Amino acid sequence: MRIRWNRFNTYLLALLAGLLVCGCHSAKSEEKKKEPKQFATLRLYQEVNPDPMGRTEIATVHHDPLVQLTIEKAPFLTENNVKKAAVLDTVGGFALSIQFDRQGSWLLEQYTAATRGRHIAIFSQFMNKGEDKLNQGHWLAAPRIATHITDGLLSFTPDVTREEAEAIARGLNNDALKSQSSVFKDE
Repeated sequence: MRIRWNRFNTYLLALLAGLLVCGCHSAKSEEKKKEPKQFATLRLYQEVNPDPMGRTEIATVHHDPLVQLTIEKAPFLTENNVKKAAVLDTVGGFALSIQFDRQGSWLLEQYTAATRGRHIAIFSQFMNKGEDKLNQGHWLAAPRIATHITDGLLSFTPDVTREEAEAIARGLNNDALKSQSSVFKDE
């Protein structure tokens, strides 16, 4: 029986290289696995006249000044329509900027064209730092619609801290990535 040492060494080197590539991982990858993924919800409600049939409710937005609105119970846009979210620096503070997908852009354009002069009530639930579940939720803002929005980009000053706004943006972006990947899996 003859042993071919050069073939044996090739197999050994391939095995060692495979172990090094597959077996090595850093402490950072361990930290990322332990860190819970952040999620957030975003609901946009249309301001309407009170309905005696029970299809409306009162929303109190704790923005300066306090705003009480009669809104439809069902939102016309949700986090499912968010393409991208970001916190932007503005003069004297920050703003939350939401870019909607094609369907969301179309809905935003239709609703803002039909309800000029009225408000959109914006509600969100998000994960606070160090928690692994969504909070009770918060009315973020109630911007008055001056013109219809044709580009699907809604920017507003939320009634939350910058840290909370960044948590909302991260959560919405995680949701957007998840929904985009599921769309590509279906194709």
